Amino acid sequence: MIPNSSSNEVVVWDPLVRVFHWLLVASFTVAYLSGEVEVLGLHAWSGYIIGGLILFRVLWGLVGSRYARFANFIFTPATILSYGRKLLRGKAQRYLGHNPLGGAMIIALLLMLALATITRIALYGAAEAAGPFAGYMHGTSGWVGEALEEVHEFFSNITLILVALHIGGVLVSSLLHRENLVRAMITGRKRA
Repeated sequence: MIPNSSSNEVVVWDPLVRVFHWLLVASFTVAYLSGEVEVLGLHAWSGYIIGGLILFRVLWGLVGSRYARFANFIFTPATILSYGRKLLRGKAQRYLGHNPLGGAMIIALLLMLALATITRIALYGAAEAAGPFAGYMHGTSGWVGEALEEVHEFFSNITLILVALHIGGVLVSSLLHRENLVRAMITGRKRA
């Protein structure tokens, strides 16, 4: 799809964004698949990794490279809706960084992952008197733990739905603009 000549390409995604992205993919996959059956602490450890990755991404969104900064991909609701309408008509503008829907998806994913992580850490503290929230959650009644588990599962499932929409958006944008966005998230390079 994209010419291999690096003279026609520019670096868009810095190495830290790319490593963050693929570590997040792997960590969420492990966390989601190990959620029902805890094996070797995989669910807990992958959740902690997700939490650390989110903290990193928020920091990198403030001080990172040009296309990593939130200021580069947070758009107004009107701009996001306008872009969505144009996308449905096949007339959406190409962006070098995240397009308005892509930027909204990044924020939604980070938010849902953060909420899933926080509720699981709180549940861990309530149910097992362990983890960073153990001092606050230990001794809470059983219904609190059950409620936290339901809320955690809700945010995890919403995240999975968002992941599916994100993959769909990447495929649509790749086809519409004739560029391989998966390759770009591996190499960091996009057509100029």
